[in-house]
Amino acid sequence: MSFEVKEKTEVRLVFLGAAGVGKTALIQRFLKDTFEPKHRRTVEELHRKEFEVAGVKITINIMDTSGSYSFPAMRKLSIQSSDAFALVYAVDDPESLEAVKSLREEILEVKEDKYTPIVVIGNKIDRHNERQVSSKDVLSTVELEWNHSFLESSAKDNINVLEAFRELLKQANLPSRFSPALCRRRETLPKESNKRPPMNKTKSCLIS
Repeated sequence: MSFEVKEKTEVRLVFLGAAGVGKTALIQRFLKDTFEPKHRRTVEELHRKEFEVAGVKITINIMDTSGSYSFPAMRKLSIQSSDAFALVYAVDDPESLEAVKSLREEILEVKEDKYTPIVVIGNKIDRHNERQVSSKDVLSTVELEWNHSFLESSAKDNINVLEAFRELLKQANLPSRFSPALCRRRETLPKESNKRPPMNKTKSCLIS
């Protein structure tokens, strides 16, 4: 009996992080190019969007999770069923970075795989005067110690949002030939921003 390895055309991404770091805002900016400044508490919400690239339909499932730790069973189920993870913290909230560290440990424990695709996102870089987390320190930890991808973003100013999702899709092993077309053909998605803070160059999926 022979088995054929088919290209993956459906991926499941999950966004995890403390409450109020901007997980929902990043997802809404990516899907609808909108930003809602008022924080809305999320329990769990699944977004599903289809793209047609080179005649092939690609389905992206995005799970927006609660920042509350009162739903451990729900969070574990989300981790078990997902292909790649966005761990989001706010650059003006050091405690949210500690939450990312705990969530990463939980993901690796549930997945039982230290090579699980994870992208760490430092959101809210538009809050220049309120920054309390150094990008250099986080980059060093994420890249050298954890061997994950890292970038900083602003859902409010639409900075590196597209890059974050592009990296997640790359980490989830979406066929590489899809990536350029996904970046070019986005009738309902935001255009790339020219403002790009430094990100992990070695794992960047920027496409020229």
